Amino acid sequence: GKSTIGGHIMYLTGMVDKRTLEKYEREAKEKNRETWYLSWALDTNLEEREKGKTVEVGRAFFETENRHFTILDAPGHKSFVPNMIGGASQADLAVLVISARKGEFETGFERGGQTREHAMLVKTAGVKHLVVVINKMDDPTVMWSEDRFNECKEKLLPYLKKCGFNPKTDIFFLPVSGLTGAFLKDIPDESVCPWYRGPSLITYLDTMPSFNRSINQPVRMPIVDRYKDMGILLLGKLESGCIFRNQTFLLMPNRASVKIMQIFSDDIEVEEANPGENLKLKVTGVEEEDVSPGFVLCPSNSLCHTAKTFDAQIVILEHKSIICAGYSAILHIHACAEEVTIKTLLCIIDKKTGEKAQLKPRFVKQDQVAIARIEVNGGMICLETFKDFPQMGRFTLRDEGKTIAIGKVLKIRE
Repeated sequence: GKSTIGGHIMYLTGMVDKRTLEKYEREAKEKNRETWYLSWALDTNLEEREKGKTVEVGRAFFETENRHFTILDAPGHKSFVPNMIGGASQADLAVLVISARKGEFETGFERGGQTREHAMLVKTAGVKHLVVVINKMDDPTVMWSEDRFNECKEKLLPYLKKCGFNPKTDIFFLPVSGLTGAFLKDIPDESVCPWYRGPSLITYLDTMPSFNRSINQPVRMPIVDRYKDMGILLLGKLESGCIFRNQTFLLMPNRASVKIMQIFSDDIEVEEANPGENLKLKVTGVEEEDVSPGFVLCPSNSLCHTAKTFDAQIVILEHKSIICAGYSAILHIHACAEEVTIKTLLCIIDKKTGEKAQLKPRFVKQDQVAIARIEVNGGMICLETFKDFPQMGRFTLRDEGKTIAIGKVLKIRE
């Protein structure tokens, strides 16, 4: 449903023309995949089209009257959660797509379903605002029923509250159909849906208040991906500061010096870039194998912190057994993924009062909040404390394909 909505929005805003879609429709018919043709605008590789599932994070953009949006179409399937975290770390606003079809909503939401984990990850990745789209309202089992819409809404709210979203200010619910395009841009006839009269998704996105950006802070751009194409190209989201052409920066943690030759914002070449933009930078001075995802672009006079050990506050979300010192997991922090070990547990924090309850505990278990000293097994990673720079100070810990804990960096140990 997610890719279909993305593809349909691109068609409605004129980013994909009718001829291309007719071609997709023809190809999809040949493969007996008629209802999938809209999602092919974002799911471009063969594996994704064969299975009808998104694997990588699809990128595209569209423009409304006042705004320019980048769509990061993230995979929903649980094997591809690490890819999804990469997409979420670049976003400001998340659209959570829920299926209203009987049986599908329940599977996505019950224990072990993907809906819970995604809402959680998106919040940790720093997304402030959530638009919950109840999709497939045109399905024969739903028929635009207001009761079904409210049922989905009421089941989701307590959980989204637990993730830290405020229902009054951070969440907006709306019913849509990705396939027919109802409520994506235009509002259908009253006979279709008398109980909801707008705004539509695109109108709502267009009139949202804009996010404040840190222009005056030093440049920070975590690298999400890199590849070779007549030079080395780096992909990522500029979190703070401005980048101009021909400037020289350092890539931390390796302190490799790079010069910016060209800047592309959504595939359009620009002279300068502002915070919040998803960029592609053509650079000289490094080879492709010298850069990995998770490196950070910084100015030479104001480097970001790098460390091997740090103290962090963690919340254990889901874990069957207890967690002791010596426990290993994969740490995802901004665009970086590394294996880490919990060296020592410093204390447990009382959830209600926020004060230290127990010093040097022997273990922590599910739903507890603790402060732990964490060590990176590989080498140095780039990070900041949550207080100084939240985008690079929050993380998730994953193990065996589940998100075990979320946390924030309190103190960086040299």
